[in-house]
Amino acid sequence: MTGIMCALLGAGAKDTSPYSASYLVIAGGGSGGGDDGGGGGAGGYLESTATLTSGAVYTVTVGAGGASVSGSVAGNSASNSSLSGTSVSVTSTGGGGGGSQRGFYFGYSGGSGGGGAYPSGSGGGGTSGQGNSGGTGSGFSGAGGGGGGAGAAGNNAPGVSASAGANGGNGLASSITGTSVTRAGGGGGGGYEPTGMGGSGGGGDGGIETAGYYGQPGLANSGSGGGGGGPPNQNTRISGAGGSGIVIISVPTARYTGITTGSPTVTTSGSNTIIQFFSSGSYTA
Repeated sequence: MTGIMCALLGAGAKDTSPYSASYLVIAGGGSGGGDDGGGGGAGGYLESTATLTSGAVYTVTVGAGGASVSGSVAGNSASNSSLSGTSVSVTSTGGGGGGSQRGFYFGYSGGSGGGGAYPSGSGGGGTSGQGNSGGTGSGFSGAGGGGGGAGAAGNNAPGVSASAGANGGNGLASSITGTSVTRAGGGGGGGYEPTGMGGSGGGGDGGIETAGYYGQPGLANSGSGGGGGGPPNQNTRISGAGGSGIVIISVPTARYTGITTGSPTVTTSGSNTIIQFFSSGSYTA
């Protein structure tokens, strides 16, 4: 009788062993610089697997994008995103702000670096394993370098005889949700015709002389950089804000507990449950 009871208890016992989960942690993107500004750098991009401990609480922080700026002001760097708990500590670095003509014309370093501005301001450096550097600003006339993306460095603005903003670096694709999605593109540099285009994955386009002088924002929850502002001969040269970050955790559906805070979006793909955090929260394994 005792042996039968033990067998029944064993058959119905909850599995509390550690288990493997996949994660994607992207920080916020930097904003573009103001006057003919460099594009903002994408937020740091980290994708891998981790071992979760049953019953442990894993805290998620989703970084905000850098706020837009106006005038001769460099862009704002963004906030970090992180995933932390028992045996897990992952932090992605916020993207760097873009430089500004007549201001601080070098791009800031970050997960990916912001683009530099005229005259020949260098782009900010990217964090190893998380992103890439921003491009250099023009040495000829007002034009910003592209912000670095998770998949590629920002492009350099033309060195001589042209005033076109440079394109932002491309982002990276992930299939953690079951569908391939590209995120964390660099912002395009501001300038005259043509403007710098944002990198794939949500980078904002740079502002240009003929289209309102406004840099475009990076896509929300993509960690993409904002576009640099347009030429300084107008009062509306405003850069694009950086896109907020995102944290995604994929766990085996058989082990998903349903215990979360912060109202993440929960879906399934195959044998996995996907938890997407668009704002800070937590998951109890």
